[in-house]
Amino acid sequence: MLYDELQEQLKALLPDITIIKNYWDTSSLEKQFQHLEKETIQEDFWKNPKQTDLLKELQQIKQIRENYLYILQSSTDIPELLQLFAGDENELKKLSGEIRALAKAVALFKISILLGKAEDSSDAFLTINAGAGGTESQDWAQMLLRMYVRFCERQGFKVSTLDYQAGEGAGIKSATVFIQGKNVYGLLKSENGIHRLVRISPYDANKRRHTSFSAVSVTPEVPEQEIVIDPSDLRIDTYRSGGAGGQHVNKTESAIRITHIPTNTVVQCQIERSQAQNKETAMKMLKAKLAQKQKEEQEAKQASVEKKKIEWGSQIRSYVLHPYKMVKDHRTDFESPQPDLVLDGDIMDFIESYLIWAAKEQN
Repeated sequence: MLYDELQEQLKALLPDITIIKNYWDTSSLEKQFQHLEKETIQEDFWKNPKQTDLLKELQQIKQIRENYLYILQSSTDIPELLQLFAGDENELKKLSGEIRALAKAVALFKISILLGKAEDSSDAFLTINAGAGGTESQDWAQMLLRMYVRFCERQGFKVSTLDYQAGEGAGIKSATVFIQGKNVYGLLKSENGIHRLVRISPYDANKRRHTSFSAVSVTPEVPEQEIVIDPSDLRIDTYRSGGAGGQHVNKTESAIRITHIPTNTVVQCQIERSQAQNKETAMKMLKAKLAQKQKEEQEAKQASVEKKKIEWGSQIRSYVLHPYKMVKDHRTDFESPQPDLVLDGDIMDFIESYLIWAAKEQN
């Protein structure tokens, strides 16, 4: 019976709603919101040199507050409406959609609680490099790229392709995209590492099982003033663009590759129409990567994904399509028996489990 199903769905949400209420009651967000709102409506606020930062902070807290109030109100209203329309199938179907919306809001709010670091709210560069194995790994790299693009579409993120190196037979050798949206880095930092695919190869005439690897690197964008680079430490090469791009592609050497010699960090960009634009974007990528390297060294963490060997030992997640179907994260042990959905961008459960795991690891 639909009524009983909806009751169970609501019951399953209660523990998370309680966590959210406790979080709000113990946080200072309401006080911050009231203080910032009062400050920004002052007549002389426009004279405040920090007005841009304060308005941005207010908008962020306001969004969190609105989400919290929606969850609070819905968690009160829906149970009452459920009781009221217990015998009305049409109204219950409408409430089913409201419960789904509430469940989504609860899940997203839980994740936002876990995104407490300053860089979590940053936009991010995501790079995929195919491992050894030719066409197999290059096809796998392209499958991963599609997965992340589909995820970003679900979240309403903007995705811009900065570099795209097509594979020789199929797939891609590497690709870099710039992703913009709310908490992009905080959500996608879980994807840093080696991803392994096991399947019956569509490129093997004997239909044998193959294992492929690809490396994913996610780097937050950093403010311009945070890192300074000595021009003498750079080697800048130009080359002709390749891949999609219309008539402009391969006509001029507009693509840029920049190597930071002291750290051997390499970035490249070919998507813009002019060499100057490509250089500007590549420099942003380089600064982001160097800032991330500094942070990792300071925290004594492992080397960045680009420096890891793409092999069994450093994998974070396996996607098995044969002889059974399973996606497993080796850090959290979270599993999904539906790889088709995961590869279509349904990775939020993996992200949430990683954030919970990472929070526990830090405590």
